Amino acid sequence: MPELPEVEVLVRHLAPLLEGRVIRRIVIRRARVLRPASVKQFTQTLQGARFTGLSRRGKYLVFTVQPRDGAGLRTWLGHLGMTGRFYVARPGQPRPKHAAVVFDLGRLELVYEDPRYFGRLLLDTAPLLRLGPEPLGPQFTVAYLHQALRWSAQPIKVKLLDQSLVAGIGNIYASEALFRARIPPQWAARRLQRDQVRRLWRAIRAVLAEAIAWGSTVPLNFGSGAGHGDLFYFGRAPDAPDYYAERLRVYDRAGRPCHRCGATIRRTVQGARSTYFCPRCQAGKRVDDVRGGA
Repeated sequence: MPELPEVEVLVRHLAPLLEGRVIRRIVIRRARVLRPASVKQFTQTLQGARFTGLSRRGKYLVFTVQPRDGAGLRTWLGHLGMTGRFYVARPGQPRPKHAAVVFDLGRLELVYEDPRYFGRLLLDTAPLLRLGPEPLGPQFTVAYLHQALRWSAQPIKVKLLDQSLVAGIGNIYASEALFRARIPPQWAARRLQRDQVRRLWRAIRAVLAEAIAWGSTVPLNFGSGAGHGDLFYFGRAPDAPDYYAERLRVYDRAGRPCHRCGATIRRTVQGARSTYFCPRCQAGKRVDDVRGGA
């Protein structure tokens, strides 16, 4: 599932390609991704509108358009769910089987593809109101995190996935941050002392910033070899090495040795999600402030 870094890289890629382009026509092949809006409502709202901006909030893509009637700017959202992706393609190319919505932009098409159809394109921006602070923003402080965790009995790994606590963190980067901070994922959130919260705060910011800088965890292909023109696989930037996934310390590495201590990485299930951790590095002992981990 794409998390904050994947969405951020996608936004940075798409924003300059979409700016100023007019949505001439919208082809909707899977109406379920628009719910609760109807096909008619969605097309009437956005057809003829001009893209004026694209940003990110948590895991949401935030599109801003100027409606064709010249009224005030309109905002709509894209959420990639588990398998969704946006990319820009040339008109006339074969559309993939799971292309759910296609925006005709003239010389380009903006395609939303989603094999499992868990993603959503929303005219309602209310979901943004339920999000916590951005983990790389000024409102996400050590004091805020300490206060937010102090009464929670949930395991800290599960709590980090709560989008009302902090926006954009998902399964991959929660596991990675806890490893870097040397905190057991099973610990109740309220058990963390202030120095441990500080380490976790630093680790969260370091993990996310590094992932954005490297372009994320899955290869990015802008070429036409895949048959989709400028196809975007959320993942690494164009000049990043192919082996970025190996930079992950614990996620999806169950049974393999820890890069730090050599112990075997383990996998457990928390809240129906996989958690990866090092039983030695994350044994819960007090350690010096590692400032994001080695």
